[in-house]
Amino acid sequence: MSRAVVTVGPGTSAKYAGQVMSERGFAALPVVDDEQQLVGIVAEADVLRDRLPPDPRLHARRDARVSAAAPSALVRGVMTRHVRSVDGTADSADVARLFVDDGLRSVPVLEDGRLVGIVSRRDLLRALVRPDDDITADVLQLVEDYTGERGAWDIVTSEGTAAIRRVHGDPQVSPEVEERALQSLATTVGGVVAVRILTCAPRAVDQAVDTPTDPRRGTS
Repeated sequence: MSRAVVTVGPGTSAKYAGQVMSERGFAALPVVDDEQQLVGIVAEADVLRDRLPPDPRLHARRDARVSAAAPSALVRGVMTRHVRSVDGTADSADVARLFVDDGLRSVPVLEDGRLVGIVSRRDLLRALVRPDDDITADVLQLVEDYTGERGAWDIVTSEGTAAIRRVHGDPQVSPEVEERALQSLATTVGGVVAVRILTCAPRAVDQAVDTPTDPRRGTS
């Protein structure tokens, strides 16, 4: 999530909002009131609408009518008032589903009705492409902190799939309870797309995690 959000007000010039989006590469801007309450959103399409009159040289028709009404000069006249937003504690999986199902590129993030940030597809993608070594380190830290057992775990991550195996000691709870706990812990780490709890021998751990072939390597 980005907390440094560029916003506009309902009384902002629609042309200025379009200029900000063009220069900053934004697809849309949240619209807030004086108390930072979200009241709408203005998108590129909102600013474009009715602002590009047809070229009369290309649309020369005797029965054609040219609208004399000028488009709204202010954001309040072009913005969308019913805005999809998410809470600051929303599950990233639910946010991703919102992006995919509704075709959204970003959504405002609210806390007590106030705008505190904006989350985009790129934010979620950035988490997914974290290096596997970083993911492994985070998963290991969580598991060791939760169990209090240092050096008892072997964790391998490949393409976001984390494989967890106990190498020392016995569970303090039933194996089933421990497995569910490990699954839950690992899935909270950014970049983890799947979790496997392994009971195989050490040399089989790497084989249990599907590792794609490096296209830069040749075959012999």
